[in-house]
Amino acid sequence: MLGTNGQPSMDWDDARVFLAVAREGSLRAAGRALGLSQPTVGRRLATFEAGFGSRPLFDRLPEGLRLNAAGAALVGIAERLEDAALELERQRAVVSPDFCDTVRVSVGEWAAMFLAGALADGSSPLPYGITLELVESQQTANLARREADLAFRHHPPESGGLYIAKLGTFAAAVYRRRGTESASWVTYTEEQAHYPTARWVQRQLEQSGVTVAARASSMTMQLAAIRAGAGRGLLPCFIADPDAQLEPIGAPVAEVAADYWVIVHRDLRRAGCVRAVIDWVKALFIEQRDALAGIR
Repeated sequence: MLGTNGQPSMDWDDARVFLAVAREGSLRAAGRALGLSQPTVGRRLATFEAGFGSRPLFDRLPEGLRLNAAGAALVGIAERLEDAALELERQRAVVSPDFCDTVRVSVGEWAAMFLAGALADGSSPLPYGITLELVESQQTANLARREADLAFRHHPPESGGLYIAKLGTFAAAVYRRRGTESASWVTYTEEQAHYPTARWVQRQLEQSGVTVAARASSMTMQLAAIRAGAGRGLLPCFIADPDAQLEPIGAPVAEVAADYWVIVHRDLRRAGCVRAVIDWVKALFIEQRDALAGIR
């Protein structure tokens, strides 16, 4: 399509590629962020740059691409364009029921296992026609940029423009393989030592002087090690209590109980499929309240 000056009109997809390269610093990383191949990113970036004359917008360096003065001057404008395009996408999801059939949910590991299990047990089925896409991540998704439609997190964000509601609490307790007496612990890796559960286990280690039998970067791997009898460890009660191979050692640990909140952009909350998923999750937390709290 030609603009009023007879030149090709600018394509938002090319501007989106420009922003991704500016943020990521390389064609490869921008391609990963956008879900595009590196050649496609390079081609679209070249088209975008050509629209501003012969001078490139990036300096090509051995370590990647760096914005030059001409490119840096365009970033703010491109970001405003991005904001407008994303607002249009959110409004389209609100006004067009057929457009919104997949809801992308950013979750931590515990919430991911809870929601995935709820999809299988059939006790409270997801509304017909909606596909739930679970993305396990410890990082807060940028909801304004539609990196996810919903997020479930331990702590609500302080930024505005978001709908936030508390869902409930996941209790955790110490478990071991039934019939074993090992005092050793299974816990997270050193890189995850800041997790509340890892900090609690570390205090037990310092007080008792016992050893760590295994470290694992995910709760799923820790669960496998504990079930195998490698040692004891903290697990969410809703996972461990129904497991016949495990037995609790004491009551749930109040210090590591994890409150969960649902977070969604206020615009997108009005989309029918997003509202349906929020209502479904709220109902799940009510139905499973005792299991989540470790009431046996």
